[in-house]
Amino acid sequence: MKGAFLAAGLLLLSLAGAAQAQQPKFNCTDPQTQQDMNFCAGEDYGRADKDLNRVYKRAIAWAQEQDAYWKDTDEEKVGAVEALKKAQRAWIDYRDGHCDAYGFQARGGSMEPQLVASCMTDLTKARTRELQALYKETGR
Repeated sequence: MKGAFLAAGLLLLSLAGAAQAQQPKFNCTDPQTQQDMNFCAGEDYGRADKDLNRVYKRAIAWAQEQDAYWKDTDEEKVGAVEALKKAQRAWIDYRDGHCDAYGFQARGGSMEPQLVASCMTDLTKARTRELQALYKETGR
């Protein structure tokens, strides 16, 4: 029984290696095919989203500082964290809907994923700058 599991594991490893060898290589330095462009647009969005998540965590920390400051002086002014979370949820809904609509320029075509991913990248980078402005401009 133990030998059968080992053999099955080795078979899976060899199949995984073969699958990796067959995966296409994408050229994001100078994409020439639509498949390359779609892949690279998705990679760009992934990086932008990762950056946004890092900045959002800092913005939440800033909002927590604001709430802590006001909690000690004027309880009615507490609410920065909830306001930021509400804004972020609304922004995500906007981004997703807007970029889905943007993709209709090539609906069903091979270019649609590139259009959607590029739209999401652009809006995500803009949102990242907006969040950075929250904690950079106040200095608190």
